[in-house]
Amino acid sequence: MPPADLAVLGAAIRTLDPARPSASAVAVRDGLIAAVGDDAEVRALCGPGTEIVDGTGIALVPGLVDSHIHPFHGTDGTRGADLNGLRTLDEVRGALAAERARCAPGEWLLGWGLTYDAFGGAVPSADAVADITGDHPAYVTFFDYHSALASRPALATAGVDGPRGFGAGASVVCDDAGVPTGMLREAPAMALVEGHVPARTHAERLGAYAESLRRLNALGITGAHVMLGWPWLFDDVETLEARGDLTVRCVLPLLMEPDVSDDEVAGLLEHAGRRGRRWRAGVAKFFIDGVIDSGTGWLFEPGPHGEGTEPYWPDPGRYAAVVARCAQAGLQCATHAIGDRAVAAALDAYRDAGARGSGPHRVEHIETLRDAELPRFAAEGVAASMQPLHAMGLDEPGPFNWRDRLRPAQVEAGFRWADLVRSGAILALGSDWPVVSADPRPGLAWARLRRAPGRPDRTPFHPEQALSGEQALAGYTSEAARIVGEAALGGRIAVGLRADLTGLGADPVDCPPDELPDVPVRLTVVDGEIVHRAA
Repeated sequence: MPPADLAVLGAAIRTLDPARPSASAVAVRDGLIAAVGDDAEVRALCGPGTEIVDGTGIALVPGLVDSHIHPFHGTDGTRGADLNGLRTLDEVRGALAAERARCAPGEWLLGWGLTYDAFGGAVPSADAVADITGDHPAYVTFFDYHSALASRPALATAGVDGPRGFGAGASVVCDDAGVPTGMLREAPAMALVEGHVPARTHAERLGAYAESLRRLNALGITGAHVMLGWPWLFDDVETLEARGDLTVRCVLPLLMEPDVSDDEVAGLLEHAGRRGRRWRAGVAKFFIDGVIDSGTGWLFEPGPHGEGTEPYWPDPGRYAAVVARCAQAGLQCATHAIGDRAVAAALDAYRDAGARGSGPHRVEHIETLRDAELPRFAAEGVAASMQPLHAMGLDEPGPFNWRDRLRPAQVEAGFRWADLVRSGAILALGSDWPVVSADPRPGLAWARLRRAPGRPDRTPFHPEQALSGEQALAGYTSEAARIVGEAALGGRIAVGLRADLTGLGADPVDCPPDELPDVPVRLTVVDGEIVHRAA
């Protein structure tokens, strides 16, 4: 038998394998785990060509997987001013002013990560920053990527001078005189202006993708369930893999839009079996609603402002029909469903489809969940995909946009992580980057604390919904494998499984959750290749 390609010795290994929960060493050969045991057992498999890593000070766990992330679309959209974390309009204006100073005359002024709360309860309008953006065409996306703010020059460039009719819950927001305010809600409206923003060249785009994937590696991420995908992206990922730049294992979906025709569905399904060594298709992605923050989440009872009454697909029956067609073709279906009525609609569609793909059908986000739908996940074999950092801010008192757009009972039913686990459902965790940070360490902390780590003065948001350390780690590892039907391939450290490993400076289960965000990432291994090693 040939010697191991890679061996980690002297580490503290949490395997998540019940047959051998802990070890000190692991050997890798041909991208698979060849041995797990003590140093002597593994050292016996090493030869002159084996790369040996001193695991002293490394807590090794199965490779961390982000089960809901946009590494490619997010890279395309995170250009210009980074507005994440800016909570006041003055802060936003300052960041946009700095970006304007960097721009050439007439250049598009871009920004991303804008929060609705920065407008202090007022309806967002481009006029609030018009003196800063000036005569530049400006396009700024909100943090949730479900709305954007376009300056008047940008609207003029795109020929947007009044309301438009859409069939997918989208709108060009206009004042009482019918003049656009600059606020664009949902993708069809956003696309009117976004399509005029100068794009990167293909080479620039591929380079930016490779850089983003390396940044994810530095956070300990080995795998990603990519939540927006198209055939052209499959081509790009093939190119990245061919040149050695696909350093994150990816599951990529085919996006099914509300206006997709039967012929277009057939054309997309022709790509369902595409795959490489580190990536595969096999998933169909749907949106059945928008987001609470802009009033486009679909609710059983309208929010206090009368919002949340419409789905993203104008005809939910058509959504269910396309779900059934994809499921019967062998695809796993993943549906963005944030409001309680959206969640129910997704569950109904999956039940009626009568088929499942390579993994359980899954519901993404589930930000408010009624008791009536909670037990259906486990009973009907549907998995839950949720993002701990989406609850950020709910530990703070005072006005908060998400909370203020829901009725008290809907807020009380928010982010029911522990209830889903207790029900027996699969719960995989992720970030939804670039909506929030892709760093899994604060995600692990929030999952356990239900408040900001390092802020014991904050009141946890429904602490009874907190996960244990083991449950939180499982959400990024073994449950992330189960949700895509790959429990026999990864999610644990065991012989014969994929050699995807994350080495941290402390065991993420034993580490106090308040300290997790500061735990260093020492080693990241994907497919047996070291893709990140701390200096």
